[in-house]
This record gives sequence, C-alpha cells and structure tokens, in this order.
Amino acid sequence: MEPIASFQVDHRTLNPGLYLSRRDGSVITFDLRFKKPNTGDLLTNAQLHSVEHIIATLLRNSPQKDAVVYFGPMGCQTGFYFLFDGDRLSLAEAVKLLREVFAAGAAWQGDMPGKSEAECGNYRNLSVELARAQCGYYAGLIAHWDVEQLAY
Repeated sequence: MEPIASFQVDHRTLNPGLYLSRRDGSVITFDLRFKKPNTGDLLTNAQLHSVEHIIATLLRNSPQKDAVVYFGPMGCQTGFYFLFDGDRLSLAEAVKLLREVFAAGAAWQGDMPGKSEAECGNYRNLSVELARAQCGYYAGLIAHWDVEQLAY
C-alpha cells in the first residue's frame, strides 16, 4: 500500500502552525497544528470538541460559508483539518478567514453552539472557556501567517 501523504511529514520536527496539507481537485485541505506531535502534549477531547463547535459555527456563518467543506479535529489530537473549495476561496482568503474566525472564537461571549442532548451526542464535554482559551492561543499563533508559510 502507498503511504498516506500526511504520514510522510516528519512529525518529530513539525511545529504548531497552519499548513497546506493537500489538494484534491478543487478541495483544499489545511492542517491546523496546535500542538507539537510526539510530545505527549495533546489537546484534550473537551478542548477539541469545544473548538470544533465554535469554529465550525463561525465558518458556516461567515460570508465565505459556501466555500466551507469541513472543519474538524485530527484523530492524533494535535489540531484540526479545514477543507474548503479552492474555486471559491483562494489560499490567502482562507488564511484570512481562519485568522478572523479564531479571533472571534477567542472573544466568543455567547452560549456554546449545539450544547444540548438533541444537538450533540457528547454535549456534556463542551466548554466555552476551553474553546476561548484554545482559539486565543491559535489566533495569536496565526495572526501574521501568510501563504508563504503554508509549506510544511
């Protein structure tokens, strides 16, 4: 079997940041790394889940919502994937959008979106405070990120 492209990235040296992972036709995948892999310093399930609810809500309510394909956590618990339609959103626009939604997530003052038994299968481990803290960290990390920095 051929190795998966993301398994060919040296996770021993990969730093937190925003990376272009792959292109599949018009669908582009960004790799949003929050933690340095292989350090044991992983995002908790509650952090991953909470950030997912806030950021997915902000992305799907943004003016660019029609370009959003997917936002969700990595199984390795070091960050998230953001998939978008590259025909509707350029790389620079996607970076700008992520800077904006993570800054908005850091400042979130409302209730947690989707925090009810009817809306989420694991609604008990959601926390606005955890989401704000992680969004604030990542917003600071990518505040000046640009297209040239997207390479692993």
